[in-house]
Amino acid sequence: MAISIALWSFAMVVGLLTLTPGLDTALILRTSALGRRRRSWGVVLGIQTGTLLWGALTSLGVTALLTASHLAYATLRWVGAACLVWMGARMLWDTFRGNSAAEAEPASLAGPDTLGSGWRLGVLTNLLNPKMGSFYVAVLPQFIPADSGHFTTGLLLTGVHILLGLVWSAVLAGFARVVHGWLRTPRARRLLDRITGTVIAGFGVRPALSD
Repeated sequence: MAISIALWSFAMVVGLLTLTPGLDTALILRTSALGRRRRSWGVVLGIQTGTLLWGALTSLGVTALLTASHLAYATLRWVGAACLVWMGARMLWDTFRGNSAAEAEPASLAGPDTLGSGWRLGVLTNLLNPKMGSFYVAVLPQFIPADSGHFTTGLLLTGVHILLGLVWSAVLAGFARVVHGWLRTPRARRLLDRITGTVIAGFGVRPALSD
């Protein structure tokens, strides 16, 4: 009974988190809008793999140990922030290099239209996003009943988050395919890349400036 209540409560919280536009949303929309179906689903699977890792590490208490160590947590936060800022800034720079550059794949997100390349990009951006780590270490333990196995229940709760993420990703990919024709024009691609680059860089700057 306690686990059922925890599952439904956690589903409401992560459901709102999933629907809130952010780094994952921008990345999925951008990849799907370009008609790169295999790579876009690779990104989706990579993001959910990162979510599974965060949930598993939190359930094992590893992320709590990182948080307890100020130096380790600060190092992880700054490295992740720097990588995200670099990816976003490089993407923005590519959009200001002229039409020929706008028609090419930004160097920070370059890769073939394969499931594997998309998966690597999804995992990287998810694990470098301090927001995910902070959310799991602060929120997940609160939904694990005291009389249940922490690791098993933690993975079960994480599975709920992953399921909701996959459903929402399918909705985003479907929407992107509807507007696929317009988004392939150079002007639209520049706009999309600037929005995506700004979001990626913003998620790097925000934790770097926060306490």
